[in-house]
Amino acid sequence: MTVETDPQQADAELPAKTPLTYEELADVVDLSLWAGQLLMQYGAESLRVEETIHRLGTALGCDWMDIFVSSNDIAVTTISGLDFRTKIRRVIGTGVNMTIVSGVSRLSRRVEAGELDRFQVRTELERIATAKHHYPRWLVVPMVGLACAAFSRLFGGDWAVFGVTFVAASLALIVRQELTQRHFNPLLVTTVTAFVAGLLASSAVWVSATPQTAPAASVLLLVPGVPLITAAEDVITGHLVVGLARGFYGTLISLAIGLGLLLALNLTGVGGL
Repeated sequence: MTVETDPQQADAELPAKTPLTYEELADVVDLSLWAGQLLMQYGAESLRVEETIHRLGTALGCDWMDIFVSSNDIAVTTISGLDFRTKIRRVIGTGVNMTIVSGVSRLSRRVEAGELDRFQVRTELERIATAKHHYPRWLVVPMVGLACAAFSRLFGGDWAVFGVTFVAASLALIVRQELTQRHFNPLLVTTVTAFVAGLLASSAVWVSATPQTAPAASVLLLVPGVPLITAAEDVITGHLVVGLARGFYGTLISLAIGLGLLLALNLTGVGGL
C-alpha cells in the first residue's frame, strides 16, 4: 500500500538550519561573491555563476540566496533565519582562464558535500585566485604557433606559408602576453598583436606564390571564441543583457583584429584576402 505524503508536511519535518550570526552571514556573502567574481572575470557563463554562488552560500549555512549578474557587477541578497544581507561586488576586467573556472566549480561542490567550512573555503579561494596556468609559457607559445600554422595548411597554403605563419603567430603571441602583463587596454592589445602578426606573416610574399594565407592564419590566436560562445549561452538561458554585452565585446575584438591586419597589409602591400 502506498502512502501519499503532503509536501508541506515533508518540508516541515526537515531539520531547520541554525541562523547565522551577523559576522558569519557577512563572511558567507563575501565568500560567495568572491567565487562569482572569479567566474565572471575568467569566462564562465552567467547561469554557472548564479548556480555556483547559490550552491556555495546555501552549503555554508544560508537559507536562500538571490543573485543578480550583470556584465560589470554581481549583487547578492542572502537570507538566514529572519536576517538578510545584500552586497554588490564589481567585476574587474575580463579574460579566459578555465583553470580558475573549473577550480571554483569544484570548490562549490566540495562545500556542498560538507568537506570544507568557510575558513577552508577562504583559503581555497586564495589559492585558486593565484593559481598559474597548467602549461608553461615556453610550451604555449610554440603550440599556438603550430595551431595557426596548421590552419594555414587547411586554408591551402604551402609549406613555406606554414613556416612563416608559425613564426608570425608565435612572436605575435609573445607581444600579446607582454602587453597584457602591462595592463594595456584589451582592444589596443588586440590591434597591436594583429598588426605584428600581419606584418611578419606578409614576409611570405618572398617565399611563396600564395602569401595571402599566412596573414589570415596568423591572427587566429586572437579570435574571441570564449566571449562569443558564452554570449550565445547567456542569450539562450535568458541573460539577455550580459549576453548582448559579451557579444558586443566579441564584435569589438573582431573589429580590432581586422584593423590591425588591415594596417599591416596596407603597409606591406600584400592583398588578395
